[in-house]
Amino acid sequence: MTYLDGIVAAHRERAAADDRARGRALEQARATAAPRPFREALAATTGVALIAEIKRRSPSKGDLAPELDPATLARGYEAGGAACLSVLTDGPHFGGSPADLGAARQAVAVPVLRKDFTVDEVDVCDARLMGADAVLLIVAALDDAELRAFVQLAAELDLAALVEVHDTAEVERALAAGADLIGVNQRDLTTFAVENHRALDLVAQLPAGVVRVAESGITGPADVIALADGGYDAVLVGETLVTSDDPEATTASLVAAGIGHGGGRGDG
Repeated sequence: MTYLDGIVAAHRERAAADDRARGRALEQARATAAPRPFREALAATTGVALIAEIKRRSPSKGDLAPELDPATLARGYEAGGAACLSVLTDGPHFGGSPADLGAARQAVAVPVLRKDFTVDEVDVCDARLMGADAVLLIVAALDDAELRAFVQLAAELDLAALVEVHDTAEVERALAAGADLIGVNQRDLTTFAVENHRALDLVAQLPAGVVRVAESGITGPADVIALADGGYDAVLVGETLVTSDDPEATTASLVAAGIGHGGGRGDG
């Protein structure tokens, strides 16, 4: 069993045990405060937008920053110029929690992505219920009907849907489902190995009107510049930031590298 298989199976088991009525969860989600505009924040950024991630651990590498304070880290990211945040809420595999997301979002004014394995309509509702402004949809974890339904449900809840792909077939599935915010993950979720060419290999398949996000394997300013010049509007960076001795300064260095490169093309 691959990393992805095991994680998705655990999430589907949890979702199956959740006896909340879908209609009630949707009603509760709609009653919460309006989300912040996540996709718009990326598209409007001058240069390449940075999504800075709060991540305690990785299934493949173990602990990264298990004692991090999400509010303090979030404020540092915002001060460094991050356009948006991403917060892991998966507990068993990444050490995250909804409390991490809530603390981070309360500490800043920028939009926040719930980074988790969405496998059910209630997961989409929960993203808004816990205060997120965007939800992650991993194409490899969903069938076409689920993907389309979750993209539509996110739109109904005014949540951005970051639809994550890893290969050509997944790009086609994402576009067919109506995705307008697509993240190319350079990490193969079946092995967790990073393929640094992956984002640039796929960028030509992401049409105008799609906000393009490169994820994983971004270790410094040179990577940001290469991805920006290759056609990306945003980068999502986690491990490099949470393991930095000075996350705010590292954030600022990545943001500075993206100024004058790329940015805004997804707003067509």
